[in-house]
Amino acid sequence: MNDELTVPVALLSWSAVRASGPGGQNVNKVASKVELRLDFAAWPELAADAKARLRAIARGRLDAEGRLMIVSQLTRDQQRNLDDAREKLRALLLRALEPPVLRRPTRPTRASKARRLDEKRRTGEKKQVRRGGHAE
Repeated sequence: MNDELTVPVALLSWSAVRASGPGGQNVNKVASKVELRLDFAAWPELAADAKARLRAIARGRLDAEGRLMIVSQLTRDQQRNLDDAREKLRALLLRALEPPVLRRPTRPTRASKARRLDEKRRTGEKKQVRRGGHAE
């Protein structure tokens, strides 16, 4: 997957099923849609925080056993769909491995405070005019 981490083949399983979409009459005969599953909970080298991020990112792609399921039916060819599913899995794992950037709290600048107060003053004047009163 990347230089430090490779997915163990034992944790991967895939199956081919009949696809919807392009393929004409061939789509009724050939199982070209690929479902790739990864049991990432049983992956000891994957850090716990990366597992948690992966679980959050792929919330809708988890099956009943908690395995990550990637589906591809992009092409008419089973092998190309398998390659596409592997690439989707790779992108998802790389995203989960990247730690989130922590926000460093900052104070508002003097100019932003002035803009905010100016906008509040204008809004108040606008509402004052709507009420029929006079803006001062």
